[in-house]
Amino acid sequence: MSTEIIEAAAAAALQGMRKNGKQWHEPKTAFRPKAGNGTYEKRQAERVAMAAVKAKEKEMKDEKEAARQVKIQAIKDKRAKKEEKARFEKLAETMHRKRVERLKRKEKRNKMLKS
Repeated sequence: MSTEIIEAAAAAALQGMRKNGKQWHEPKTAFRPKAGNGTYEKRQAERVAMAAVKAKEKEMKDEKEAARQVKIQAIKDKRAKKEEKARFEKLAETMHRKRVERLKRKEKRNKMLKS
């Protein structure tokens, strides 16, 4: 293996000085296209592997989005409950306590019927 490295370095040194003086650049080689060298089965295997990766990524994104939606719904429910409580407190200031409690029970019954 070490002899291969020495031979490659020697081959590069034998070419002489570059005309433009930029000896630090690697010597250019002919373009060898690699398209069409692989087999069809290999390409199919790569496609299957890529599809599996994509499916896993999509699953992870969906889980993350579902968790986000759960948080959002919890916040919305909390806000609605807070608004409801504030509304009943405001009613309690002007109305009698027992009447407000009756109203709450009536609204709960209506909610149960609607849902």
